Amino acid sequence: MPTHVFETLADVFAAEGADTCFALLGDANMAWAAALAERGVGMVYVRHEHCAVAAATAWARKTGKPGIATVTCGPGLTQILTALPAAVRARIPLVIFAGESPLGTSWYNQAIDQAPFITATGARYRPLHHVPRMAEAIRDAFVEAQEDRVPVVLGVPFDLQAQVPVNPLALPVPSAEILPRPSRNPPNPDDLAQAANRIGQAKRIVVMAGLGAAESGAADACRALADRLGALLTTTLPARGLFHGHPFHVGIAGGFSSSLARACFAEADLVISVGAQLTQHNMDKGKLFPKAEILRIDTHPRALSQGMVHARHHLRGDARLTVEALAARIAPKPGWRTDSLAKAIKETPFDTADFPAEPGLHDPRDVVTALDAALPGGWQMVNSSGHCSFYFAHMDRPFDRFLTIREFGAIGNGISYAMGVAAARPGETVVLFDGDGSLLMHVQELETIRRHGMNILICALNDGAYGSEIHKLRDDGLPDTGAVFGHTDLAAIARGFGVQGERVTDLSTLPDLVARFAQTGGAAVWDFPISDKVASPVIRRAHPKGHVGTERPVSLEDLL
Repeated sequence: MPTHVFETLADVFAAEGADTCFALLGDANMAWAAALAERGVGMVYVRHEHCAVAAATAWARKTGKPGIATVTCGPGLTQILTALPAAVRARIPLVIFAGESPLGTSWYNQAIDQAPFITATGARYRPLHHVPRMAEAIRDAFVEAQEDRVPVVLGVPFDLQAQVPVNPLALPVPSAEILPRPSRNPPNPDDLAQAANRIGQAKRIVVMAGLGAAESGAADACRALADRLGALLTTTLPARGLFHGHPFHVGIAGGFSSSLARACFAEADLVISVGAQLTQHNMDKGKLFPKAEILRIDTHPRALSQGMVHARHHLRGDARLTVEALAARIAPKPGWRTDSLAKAIKETPFDTADFPAEPGLHDPRDVVTALDAALPGGWQMVNSSGHCSFYFAHMDRPFDRFLTIREFGAIGNGISYAMGVAAARPGETVVLFDGDGSLLMHVQELETIRRHGMNILICALNDGAYGSEIHKLRDDGLPDTGAVFGHTDLAAIARGFGVQGERVTDLSTLPDLVARFAQTGGAAVWDFPISDKVASPVIRRAHPKGHVGTERPVSLEDLL
């Protein structure tokens, strides 16, 4: 029988199926965390609170279950305020045991009103101050996190956790037993007929899928619909790789679109959006499909998305059922597929601009191409944020092997996301793609990776600067000294943490490096010195004077 309240609270988490918790201990959570570990839950003890929550975020995305993290009260809680908005905007369920300062003292140096900090991020804060209801309140937090797809932070004063109740707390029925499991919603027949009629009139169609399509298992149905319509296939950035291997998959739709994809999208007359959030980035602020109408398939149609009206035609229903129903109603058409277009999709570089070579420094696009050719297809990939993330997003990898979470646009999350994926896929090799500035924000987690025996290879594009900022400053005619720091020896730093470190100056050595790492496993940092003169298309469009490249537009006249 549990003696203390914190033991019963640990029992509730165990009953909810918790098997992994990312933790940094302090007064307000260490007793509970110790009890949780005693109940067989795997604990990943990180070096920074931000990293606990960020790692739980990636773990949740990879497993489909609520991520669990724990931090102490006061400064422990305030450290997570960058990780939380990323999870909120990515709609990832988390349950975070944060603890609170003791209620029974007149003064406590770490006391702070925690709720406003959490609610400001868009997450939910639930203070647990009534012992008899604490167990049920934790179960309710798991329900809330899963039903609303949101992080829920629990504040439990640690003097209440230490109490020994006269009547032991009863465990509630777990959330898995009370969560509704509604059937998939088929589309309305009248709405389906209108949509089919609109599709029948279009000539150049793009089928665009998001995470909703992935979660409903609609990928094959989308491929079949596109094949029937002679349409092109594309995905949002979070769903990248969903149509991996299809000859008419043009990659990502949005600010990260390739040169060829943007040229195609400029000629489309209808976009069928399947389970996708139509965001400012995804639609490139309304500029990506200048001639196209948007037909949005979603379970919750909305007129406005991030302040813009993107779709004027809506079809409510489950992604897979709706796409299958559409395909059954529509006659086949040739669309705009040609052999020459398929060849161009396969062979055209994702970025066609030219930049002058710099001696001793790589073009980041060459690094990505070489890594894509050398890294095994079965390894798990994680893309961070920042300027370098554009390049890595174009690697030829399937959806279930490549993780991207960047809805908040924050750098510094990559190493935590890699740890989350490593914990979700024990025994597999994880490759993190990051920039030097992002990696150095939480480089202390190299020690966590080594201590927990995670197989994580970190490939860092090292331009010696904050990549986006230098191009923006140059575009404005301002000094870039505040964003330039020099090429830090990341390999030496890695070796200082007791992990492998390589400075890769010759890309032809990559096959041997990969083969060696495949044999040894463990953790490693590969430092790729790159030119800071190469700017991504995202930067070039917004800051055209901040680079020295020459654009080579893609023309579709000979391809369609």
